[in-house]
Amino acid sequence: MQKYKHFIIVTVLVLLTTVVLKYVVFGPMFRLPPAASAESAPIDALFEGHFWVISFLFALIMVLMLYAIVVFRRKSGDETDGPHVHGNTTLEIVWTIVPVFVVIGFAVWGMVALGQLLQEKDDEMVVVVTGKQWEWSFAYPEQGVKAAQLVLPVNQPILLEMYSPDVLHSFWVPEFRVKQDLVPGRPTFLRITPTEIGNYKLLCAEICGMEHANMVADVRVVDNATFLAWMEERSQRIDYAALTPVERGALWYGPEGDGGFGCNSCHSLDGSVIVGPSWLGLYGSTRVFDNGTTAVADDEYIRNSIFYPGQQVVQGFVNQMPNNYEELFAAQEADILLNDGLEIDIVADLIAFIRSLNE
Repeated sequence: MQKYKHFIIVTVLVLLTTVVLKYVVFGPMFRLPPAASAESAPIDALFEGHFWVISFLFALIMVLMLYAIVVFRRKSGDETDGPHVHGNTTLEIVWTIVPVFVVIGFAVWGMVALGQLLQEKDDEMVVVVTGKQWEWSFAYPEQGVKAAQLVLPVNQPILLEMYSPDVLHSFWVPEFRVKQDLVPGRPTFLRITPTEIGNYKLLCAEICGMEHANMVADVRVVDNATFLAWMEERSQRIDYAALTPVERGALWYGPEGDGGFGCNSCHSLDGSVIVGPSWLGLYGSTRVFDNGTTAVADDEYIRNSIFYPGQQVVQGFVNQMPNNYEELFAAQEADILLNDGLEIDIVADLIAFIRSLNE
């Protein structure tokens, strides 16, 4: 027993240190975000395996070194040379072969896990993902819906078909664990099955230019009823990106119930007078105000007239226009940016529409 005393002590210390490192040091240090997809299980298992091996190897090296320093240190007054050790062939063979088999084991394990991730699943729903400098957009071809945020039904297998029109990007939602590059010139694919309802962030994990850090998108995993309701709402939503500024301006001019701001209730397009001046021939004309001053109806004048309607009232009219259009427009622009990923200027659209009436 005395012969194996140091071996037993070192073995116990290595095992205890391994557990402490795994759960007290490396566990908190490398804590993963909550898993939210079926693909997380094999990946998290691989992570756990790596953390155990890292903890064991670190413990093995440090315990042996510190134990030797403390237990086998030179005694006070001992001036003799230590024993000459040429080597240990058996030990050298063991510490060569064992790591080789460990690495091969992890390679096989990783290959099996990758096969599971790539395996086609029944009833997959296709979502087309486009990543470009520096924004994400999503299309659901089966439902004919487009969006600027990725909304997925829980427990539904998803096939992401991904494209990039410019440079390399990389699709990565940390809670889903999986990641896939978007390569210009050819499609790439990724399969996920979200398992946890919640809100997540899609990040670009490939440096793609100046605004790379801001290339994010909202990801929502919802129950099936919420997803169907969202699909219904999206299918009826106007495709603002497909409209020209003039067409959008005509839309904003129209009735509130049809997506407009009710401009048509006060301003005609045929020269007739309703409540306010007609928009026909407005752009570029000289406006005479109730205080006797004049101004040319250019872009700045129209913008100010919409946001601050009481400042320059056209002669012969009484201002009855609400003064909150700046807030209303900002809210609509923010909604379109969030849901459609499109930056628009509603006043610029209205100006484009008014100018088109002169053509």
